[in-house]
Amino acid sequence: MLDDEILGQVALGYSAFVDRNRAVSATRLTVFPLRPDLSLDAGQLLHAIASVWPADGGRVSLNITSESLLRDLLKTSPSHNLMVEVPAFMAADPVNTASIVALHAHGTTLMLKGRPLKDLPREVLPCFAQSIIDLSDERRIATSGVAPAGVARTIPHVLAGINTTADMDGAFRRGAVAVLGWPLGDEVTERSKGSRAAPTPADLQIVVELIRQVDAQESAEKLENTLKRDPSLGFKVLRYVNSAAFGLSVEVSSFRHALMLLGYQRLKRWLALLLATASKEPNMRAAMFASVRRGLLMEELARNTGADAEMRNEVFICGVFSLLDRIFQQPLVELLSTIPVPHLVHETLIDGAGPYVPYLNLVKAIEAESLYDFRECADALMMGVREINQAELRALAAAADFD
Repeated sequence: MLDDEILGQVALGYSAFVDRNRAVSATRLTVFPLRPDLSLDAGQLLHAIASVWPADGGRVSLNITSESLLRDLLKTSPSHNLMVEVPAFMAADPVNTASIVALHAHGTTLMLKGRPLKDLPREVLPCFAQSIIDLSDERRIATSGVAPAGVARTIPHVLAGINTTADMDGAFRRGAVAVLGWPLGDEVTERSKGSRAAPTPADLQIVVELIRQVDAQESAEKLENTLKRDPSLGFKVLRYVNSAAFGLSVEVSSFRHALMLLGYQRLKRWLALLLATASKEPNMRAAMFASVRRGLLMEELARNTGADAEMRNEVFICGVFSLLDRIFQQPLVELLSTIPVPHLVHETLIDGAGPYVPYLNLVKAIEAESLYDFRECADALMMGVREINQAELRALAAAADFD
């Protein structure tokens, strides 16, 4: 499924649509051609995407930066869970009118991307469910008082380029129906003077204690007694372990059963995932969404380089824990002083050094949807684009089991 030729001809990046409830409602997949002279096959792209997002799967928005590939895609019949972003200059070009109208009639959700410099054809404007406006553009509109021609006041808008929760909250106050990006905020490097660490919520204390007990290889009885203090956590652990992403051939019925089948080291990775997704703060949902994907993608990239099971487990934990500071608004150095992590994970996250750094840097480049950084990080890992894209799609498919 993931051997399509196009996966060696493009770079893929992804980001998140976050709705007003702060839930991640869709994934944006950005497609960059590696060379402008390549002839890219829209059918192959749809085939590769279907391996992650089948017709009955989650919603994904295609942001295709090749005009010729997008023009070909407009002439296809994508499954109805796929949304297509159309740049304003293409929407305004009469050459594309028939394709846009036909795709809308097919039932595809179309997104108008960017500010039109002129009015759109009358029959085209109703085809767009939403417009995507960049935060920098919105700020220019606010300064100049000049709105986009015939668009901003007629269809709902999504605000792109959102990197902080403050920007996200502001976008919703100003009427955006969703935001696009990663509202993670900056790395939390130190605590403000005079401020004290917030007390750790009881459910998080239980997860941290479980991680310590697993690290010390304490008995299954002790682990189960700890887990009994919060039955909902036990349910969540079993849900993760029984997910398709884990690939077990039998259903795990208890924590003791999970320990017997998995062993301490494999179980530790799923406790790490449990910790990173335990926050009840709505604004942190995007960060938790990102942390799951970081862990899974780093693991798949390591698999491609021939890493053994121990290293794959460690890079998974590294990716999952890389956003803990944002999720809990505490410096990582403080958090990791209370949570046992492998030495190389600590070295990566605290010192920015060690063999796992190139994997984390590549994941960040993919999240940033930056072709330049993608190329640089791929070279640092000495990994081919096809391998990276295959790993990315496998990771996104596995992550869908946790949404």
